[in-house]
Amino acid sequence: MKELERLYKNNLEWATRINAETPNFFADLSKQQSPDYLWIGCSDSRVVSEQLVGLQPGELFVHRNIANVVVHTDLNCLAVIQYAVEVLKVKHIIVCGHYGCGGVLASMQTVEHGLIDNWLCHIKNVHLKYQEELDALTDETVRLNRLCELNVIEQVKNICHTTMVQRAWRNSKALSVHGCIYTLETGLLKDLGVRYSHMHDLNSIFQLKEAKKAVYEPNLKVMETDYEGR
Repeated sequence: MKELERLYKNNLEWATRINAETPNFFADLSKQQSPDYLWIGCSDSRVVSEQLVGLQPGELFVHRNIANVVVHTDLNCLAVIQYAVEVLKVKHIIVCGHYGCGGVLASMQTVEHGLIDNWLCHIKNVHLKYQEELDALTDETVRLNRLCELNVIEQVKNICHTTMVQRAWRNSKALSVHGCIYTLETGLLKDLGVRYSHMHDLNSIFQLKEAKKAVYEPNLKVMETDYEGR
């Protein structure tokens, strides 16, 4: 426990300070959460979501993973999106990447990194899609940062293709999906100018219509079995 003493000490000081400034803060916060935003960001410890956008606890619902990737088979991420959209009723989903992302850099390499290579394949697919543009960039740092941007843009699209988001749009819910990127050296966010708020913003192949529900009227026979004596 001694290894964590500093963390517990910091926590006590933080909670004491908050209680002194706002006596009912934690009591009110414990009753409910009603954030307007879902933030999907990178796990990088230098990108602290609530802090860099100046929001308080309870104002930002957060999911983070290596290189802020949204995969349609990742039940963890999909469950977060569903809860945010259908239960918390968030109005905005934000994908935030950051320049110099180590995960994106690793995806550009051709050496084995281990288990994470399977995850990085999703970013390699983004690289493949924009290979001509990226190959034209001769500076390695510029190429890396452009792939960081493109990765955000593609993950925004992946969110829009989920059944939860499309169902919300079909039901005329106010929901927008945005993409931005963070600069570690300046602490500033950059709006990448990508935003989707309606079904018709998507390519038609991804616009899902509500499935017709099959009506089943099975002819069930109740079988009475005499178990007496068994």
